Amino acid sequence: FVRLCLDKILLQCVLQSRTLSGADAINALRPFYFAVHPDFFGQHPKEREVNENSLKRLNGYLENLQKPGFRSFKPTQLTFYVREREPNSSNVQESFSASGFRAVSFTLHTRDLLSTVLDILNSCSLSTEHVQSLNVNSQSHKEAKSSVNRPIKWDKTYYSFTGFKDPEEELEQAQRVETTLMSWLDDNEASAVKKLKKSLPLRKELERLKIELSHELQLSDIRWQRSWGIAHRCSQLHSLGRLVQQRPEILENVKGRTVVFTDRSGMSAAGHIMLGTMDVHHHWTKIFERLPNYYKLQKRLLLLEDRISQLLGGIQVIYIEELQPLLTLEEYFETLNSFYNKLRDSRLPFHPRSLRGLQMILESDRYAPSLHEFGHFMIPTVCDPAALQWFIFAKAQEARENLKRKEEMMIKEKELISTSTERFSLDRLYKEPSVSSAQMIDCCKRLLEESLPYLQGMHLCISHFYSVLQDGDLCIPWNWK
Repeated sequence: FVRLCLDKILLQCVLQSRTLSGADAINALRPFYFAVHPDFFGQHPKEREVNENSLKRLNGYLENLQKPGFRSFKPTQLTFYVREREPNSSNVQESFSASGFRAVSFTLHTRDLLSTVLDILNSCSLSTEHVQSLNVNSQSHKEAKSSVNRPIKWDKTYYSFTGFKDPEEELEQAQRVETTLMSWLDDNEASAVKKLKKSLPLRKELERLKIELSHELQLSDIRWQRSWGIAHRCSQLHSLGRLVQQRPEILENVKGRTVVFTDRSGMSAAGHIMLGTMDVHHHWTKIFERLPNYYKLQKRLLLLEDRISQLLGGIQVIYIEELQPLLTLEEYFETLNSFYNKLRDSRLPFHPRSLRGLQMILESDRYAPSLHEFGHFMIPTVCDPAALQWFIFAKAQEARENLKRKEEMMIKEKELISTSTERFSLDRLYKEPSVSSAQMIDCCKRLLEESLPYLQGMHLCISHFYSVLQDGDLCIPWNWK
């Protein structure tokens, strides 16, 4: 017993020499945050959403490590899209997305901030030299990558006597047993139910505020660009409600429009009124005052789309919010205008209306045209006109087939969501925008083959990872096991 006490004191001394403060950990991770921060992925909605969700889970992991007496721990798998383009030689799982960014997946299983920071930086091939300046006796990079970051190997009797969990045993078990849907629901159902019940009053308040404001302003819809919590959304609607009371005259031009709470204020390329959540009422007031000018610019934009369509044989120019970056009306107009001038000067010999029924979107971050699985052409604004003509002619028939398949998939997806919601008595079943229709269909088909009493009355989100959101929503990967 005395030996165990002495060993425990020694362990504390060793750990103190390797401990980072929360502020030090944030400073050490600055290169990582810069490489993966969602705000830097404006042109890549899917990568932005994945990074945003992974950062939420990472921040939760780091917060737990700083809690006094924290012992309960589960390995956490994260995926990030990194802005670097150089291939990584590390052993972590990685792949390249269609946009050229590197997808890095790694599992966190460390129990202290220093080892966690080193693991993250090493996994993303980022330098760890700056960590030395934090007055921490850091271990070598090789040790940081090892499966267990502990300077002393304790005898099994230590854990039997103290009741502490053996991290080596936990890690081995986690690596042996792959997370399954049933096991994850077993572990997390109680937590989700508790959070959901707590959020119910706020959910009712959110629905009430949304209905009242939509009716008062005669709005088509109120949306949110990001998956903010219910309390956050309520506060945003309260802010809009106060503005309505203070300046009712400036809100006369919003009839039939959609309001979107997002990162910046203005009007979006899709014609929605954007209210920046970090802006004060003064900024929102200016946006509402400028709406008549926005509507004039929108008419000019629609006319520009028609002219491009005429030059390209009747192909329709569209803007898809889920697949394209959130552009302002001004930004999108400049993009269309530049593309139109280039087409007009090239005088491509497209037969009038020969491509009617086909669709295309413009992208500023690509250099070669491509065909999306949903049938629309993805055309770079800098694309060579001759190459564009050849590509469209070569892929026209395939595009028509994809468009037809898209309609069938959308109908099938809607049916499966409805059937699954009814079968499991779900309060709501939805997916993240980064989950495709094909993935959602596959997920729902396999869910319907299972017996899942846990889901009754729950909010289920189909995503790319397992998580319980702050308001009780259950997130499961579409390819769950």
